[in-house]
Amino acid sequence: MCLKRLVGGTFTAALVLCAHAASAQCGNTSAGFDAWKSDFAADAQRAGVQSRGLQALANARYATRTIAADRNQKSFRYSLDKFMQVRGADTIVAQGRKRKARSPDFYAALERQYGVPAGVLIAIHGMETAFGGFMGDSSVVSAIVTLTYDCRRSEFFKPHAIGALKLVDQGSITGATKGAKHGELGHTQFLPGNALTYGVDANGDGRVDLYNQTDALASTANFLRQKGWKPGQGYQQGQPNFAVIKQWNAATVYQQSIAIMGARIDG
Repeated sequence: MCLKRLVGGTFTAALVLCAHAASAQCGNTSAGFDAWKSDFAADAQRAGVQSRGLQALANARYATRTIAADRNQKSFRYSLDKFMQVRGADTIVAQGRKRKARSPDFYAALERQYGVPAGVLIAIHGMETAFGGFMGDSSVVSAIVTLTYDCRRSEFFKPHAIGALKLVDQGSITGATKGAKHGELGHTQFLPGNALTYGVDANGDGRVDLYNQTDALASTANFLRQKGWKPGQGYQQGQPNFAVIKQWNAATVYQQSIAIMGARIDG
């Protein structure tokens, strides 16, 4: 039997939770999105999402721009040289060296704690958001929920949708928080499930805030270390830590670019 469940003391009409309902079914157009959200709410609640996260799910909108971007990721099909040119590698390296020179103690402290050299973290920061210059203009929750509904990579994005809703519960983000079109958030564009798992409160203010540079870079270093980064080992292709860079982004040209830029920044 299906019944409407009390959420945070009020009825949320969109959240119809069924004790024995099947998992939410994906779709390839916006037509079934609202019905899917109601079904997915049951999955989310079983995963531990609470009232604020469930409300953010209910308010999520089908992200047409996200679907368009997901179908048209041309840059990852470029050659390495073309990719680095398009993504501004020379500028990232030049600015990255200056950033490292301005804050040597900060990056040295991260390397002592996590074993990840400054060049790698700075290269990721520059590649992802131009050092925080642009962190996205899409709703994180709507984007990641839409990708979970979409049949193309639903299972990949599901833990990140659950992660985003739990981040809302925790107060790290809200339903209005902006990020990239694929739901990545903060200075280094963490997918929400990874933000939930690997996020670090590095500035000691009591919350993990990936829109804060200190938290974001420490969280990035923590992610890489937890994925198997070996302190003191190389990170170019064929070296032990290159496999860890693959854990950050699946595109080969991206991985190669980070390794090359990181080495140039580290000098």
